[in-house]
Order: sequence, then structure tokens, then C-alpha cells
Amino acid sequence: MPRVPSPAAAHIGAHIAELRRRRSMTQDQLAVASDIDSSNIRSYENGRSLMNVFSLVRIAEALEATPSELLDGVTSDMFATDRPDARRARPLRR
Repeated sequence: MPRVPSPAAAHIGAHIAELRRRRSMTQDQLAVASDIDSSNIRSYENGRSLMNVFSLVRIAEALEATPSELLDGVTSDMFATDRPDARRARPLRR
């Protein structure tokens, strides 16, 4: 089953692309500066993948931004749990 991107991934990816363009960087230049494969940068910017925190920090540093800037506007409801590929939350057992 193909991955369904989350609204959060698309939102963060748009922020990355916008900041990268403002700094006149190509995706390849951002990949080198952040030490992240350029195919991953493309996936993040297109909202196909949601990066881990370590990658978020590295990208933010490469863009001379803060992780908060990349996450600006992201809300918890953007991480929908009704997507077909989302894991179902189970109640904690005591």
C-alpha cells in the first residue's frame, strides 16, 4: 500500500522549501550542508516523508533557522490517526 503523506509532512516540507529558496540554495546544496541524502530532502519537501528529529535539527542548522521555524503552524491534528498506514493507539495496560 502506498504511503499516505500527513498534513504535517506537507506543512513542514513547504517550510523547508521556502527557507531553502530564500537562501538561494538548491536541494543538492541543502543535502550536502545537512549531510542528508538529496532524495530524502526531495521527499521531505514534497511531503512524502516525515523526518525524524535529528534530521529536522540538521536541516534547520543548514538553513540557519531553528527547528521551531520549520514546525511553525504544525498542530497535533495534522498527524491524523485515521490514515490507512497509521498505527492505532492502544490503551496503556497497568
